[in-house]
Amino acid sequence: MVSSKGLQQSDEKEALSKSDSQLPILYSFRRCPYAIRARMAVKYSGITVQLREIVLRNKPEAMLQCSSKGTVPVLVLSDGVVIDESRDVMSWALAINDPEQWLPEQHSVLINSLLDSNDFEFKNYLDNYKYADRHPQHPAQYYRAQGEVFLALLEARLKSRRFLIGEKVSMADIGIFPFIRQFANVDSDWFYQSRYRQLQVWLDRFLESEAFLQVMDKYPPWTETSEALVF
Repeated sequence: MVSSKGLQQSDEKEALSKSDSQLPILYSFRRCPYAIRARMAVKYSGITVQLREIVLRNKPEAMLQCSSKGTVPVLVLSDGVVIDESRDVMSWALAINDPEQWLPEQHSVLINSLLDSNDFEFKNYLDNYKYADRHPQHPAQYYRAQGEVFLALLEARLKSRRFLIGEKVSMADIGIFPFIRQFANVDSDWFYQSRYRQLQVWLDRFLESEAFLQVMDKYPPWTETSEALVF
């Protein structure tokens, strides 16, 4: 015989399951800088999504059907709309809720300019530096020097302000720090002995933040039989 309490718990679980199934779905990969900044924006905005952690060498067919690019993040909204660019995911989240003004209208041009420099120039130098063995035309130090142009630009900005735009965090900081983290990790001894003192402080501020630590929790890879993981 099933007790009334047992029936109530079963009904609640079923209702929660139905509610979860209507949430937006965010395909992600824990260490990917694009995915990190998307998760940061979603978490900050207080939006609830289903998180699906993937394995890059074994991408789920469900994700590839939504976005043939095969890169993360991929956000599938409850109405079927697909957003598969990380900056668009960030903008979507901030448009819904931006309590601390990460994207102030008066600085939107500068923020997008910095993000463009990161995404379309620095990222290429970062990849060459990180995977220098795949680009034997030059030593790793050569590719690092190319990336240092952007590091120097950020360092100059941080000498007169706490964050890249001013005294408050902006979308520029959130959108760029995961890539600087990756650059620093190629040779952390070099990075923390380099002349980029303000950049080191800035990076560590994010790496030690509760917001970053929360979005870096480890989850098992998603499969078709996995229960919904609410994030």
